[in-house]
Amino acid sequence: MGNSKKISRDFIYFFGSFGGILFGYDIGVMTGALPFLQSDWNLQNSAGVVGMITSAVMFGAIFGGALAGKWSDKIGRRKMILISALIFAAGSLLSGVVPNNGQYYLIAVRIFLGLAVGASSALVPAYMSEIAPANLRGRLTGINQTMICTGMLLSYVVDFLLKGLPEQFAWRLMLGLAAVPAVILFLGVLKLPESPRFLVKNNRLDEAKTVLSFIRPADEVEAELKNIQETATDDKAATNNVSLKTMFSGKYRYLVIAGIGVAAFQQFQGANAIFYYIPLIIEKATGRAASSVLMWPIVQGVLLILGSLLFLVIADKFNRRTLLTLGGTVMGLSFIFPAILNLLFPNLNSMTIILFLSIYVAFYSFTWAPLTWVLVGEIFPLAVRGRASGIASSANWVGSFLIGLMFPIMTEHMPQEMVFAIFGIICLLGVLFIRTRVPETKGHTLEEIEQQGVVKENDNKNKSIKSSAINNY
Repeated sequence: MGNSKKISRDFIYFFGSFGGILFGYDIGVMTGALPFLQSDWNLQNSAGVVGMITSAVMFGAIFGGALAGKWSDKIGRRKMILISALIFAAGSLLSGVVPNNGQYYLIAVRIFLGLAVGASSALVPAYMSEIAPANLRGRLTGINQTMICTGMLLSYVVDFLLKGLPEQFAWRLMLGLAAVPAVILFLGVLKLPESPRFLVKNNRLDEAKTVLSFIRPADEVEAELKNIQETATDDKAATNNVSLKTMFSGKYRYLVIAGIGVAAFQQFQGANAIFYYIPLIIEKATGRAASSVLMWPIVQGVLLILGSLLFLVIADKFNRRTLLTLGGTVMGLSFIFPAILNLLFPNLNSMTIILFLSIYVAFYSFTWAPLTWVLVGEIFPLAVRGRASGIASSANWVGSFLIGLMFPIMTEHMPQEMVFAIFGIICLLGVLFIRTRVPETKGHTLEEIEQQGVVKENDNKNKSIKSSAINNY
């Protein structure tokens, strides 16, 4: 364990979620750095290289999430967060000192950096959900989203402040400064305790009890420890035999599909098309140069933070499914309406699409953005939580990678409004998935959620057996 001395709950919750800042910073930093990098290395007509540099982090994150999830089940959530912080710090510094015109060196470094970004996206929700009490889990796990948004806004502000430097220094500093929060994370996590559920799973009961005493009232510690022990005992034999096949075919299938599905839908709904390309979107809509509208990413970042703070207030007051349904519906309509209005009124003000994109970001910021990671952290059974969280993170990053690559190509061949309308339809399909495939998890302990999944899977099996019997008859 990181420290046997009494550690305050606020310290644990703050640094337990701080990895989100690394995640957020690297999502946002290339938005401002790319124009300077293009100019410095004369890449204006090298779309393929630019696309690879931009999406390299997302490609690395696909593998980082899966690897971190698997290894966190073996060596612990805390140790894997420490390792990811070191990788992030090293990758950030290496990004800032790449040789001149070293495009493929930079791509390789950013893939390496992506391992840490993907690991952070998988580890932080799992750790926070296992630390948080059931009645506060939505709010406390939602702090991760506030951290992600803070990291994004921080990167936008850094980009804006450094844009006056000579281009060869500006983009290097933008990328290299990510090492600062990575070092802060490493130092903070050194003092964090390990997850009590991981400790119980590995027969370190005294340590688990000590950690619970830090974060629970004294009269709740024994009961929660016993509850965790019972579930861990049931799952221990299964853990040793967990494979991809058993995850998707056994008693865990219902919850595994629900969690991974939500993670995938969050990206294919198109949010990162806005966050990666907002200057180019505005340039295409208004004709203003992308380099002159770097204030707009800051506006989007402020909307994201305000929404994440709103979520912290309402997280445990409304059902998860209710918020996801509301958010997905408004997000879908915000993408579809501009296409309809453009067909009806061809001379519509070009800023109309920006207004609707802002509505999308506002509703995304307090529904799908935070709740995806809340659900990923709480919905998976203990026996497969690390590995399933990793796969969910990888599915999320596959979507992010594809959106990052495909959006410029799609907007080159069709109007922006039609591209966003396609994303709008995906948003509405996501709502349908929530209503039919995702159980309600608010207010339930992780052990109750696991039992709920088993019951649902058995119900589905019984329906399948009855249907088969009727067909045979």
